[in-house]
Amino acid sequence: MAKTSISRELQKWIEARKRFRLSHAHVQMAQQLGLNPKKFGSLANHRQEPWKVPLPEFIEHLYEKRFGKTRPDVVVSIEEMAERIARAKTERKAARRQRRLGQSGGAGGLTVAAPDAAPTTAAADAGG
Repeated sequence: MAKTSISRELQKWIEARKRFRLSHAHVQMAQQLGLNPKKFGSLANHRQEPWKVPLPEFIEHLYEKRFGKTRPDVVVSIEEMAERIARAKTERKAARRQRRLGQSGGAGGLTVAAPDAAPTTAAADAGG
């Protein structure tokens, strides 16, 4: 299997997962909540600010509050998500290519008028 390139947006989530020691489920929950991985540093300083809960617990609390469940039904890692996105992209490109080839009829997408057809203009139609 070929290695897929991971977009910058997903790369930010991978870095946040490593830096803040989050599980795949926590990263997926944070994504679904719309959290910004760049802002995790201000949320994850529970050692300096003891009234804050650790980041994984905070994400779990927000997720349960919004969605009414403690974890996502299906947990997908960032790498698997990137692979699915790349696969869908190649399938879309192949389908688009097939549609273009099917529509063009081999003329390169151009429609060509029949050579014996006379051009019609308003003056010719009026009998002038």
